[in-house]
Amino acid sequence: MPSVFRFLEDVALADAAFEATGDSPSELFRAAAQAVIETLADPKTVAATWRRTITREDEDLASLLFDWLSEIVYVKDAQGVVFREAVPVVRQERGRWRLDATLVGAPVDPATQELRADVKGVTKHLYELKQDGTRWTARVVLDI
Repeated sequence: MPSVFRFLEDVALADAAFEATGDSPSELFRAAAQAVIETLADPKTVAATWRRTITREDEDLASLLFDWLSEIVYVKDAQGVVFREAVPVVRQERGRWRLDATLVGAPVDPATQELRADVKGVTKHLYELKQDGTRWTARVVLDI
């Protein structure tokens, strides 16, 4: 099953919440990033003219996902960009989780992009990452 996400309309009224799933940590990170990306702007309206590589490590996979999603929000604000896609690769090495990812997007341009919500941050409210067999799931609330 491919990685997927769905927005959770009944979890956070003033913020945005979503549940992301994947058959691997990489697919989970991709689905969660795509949910953040689609909260910010319609990725179909964002060109692929900007690119950034991100590398992070953590002993805890939930903390690594939280940092990854927070980095997307930070880069959006610091660089003034929105995103078309994220390509994360997550693997475990010597007891630590490692993320190597690429963000692809373009500088914000309201004339050509369908901008949606301005996400302020990722919250720990109801934040959860769990594994059920081979399926990974995360629930995330974004501060808007």
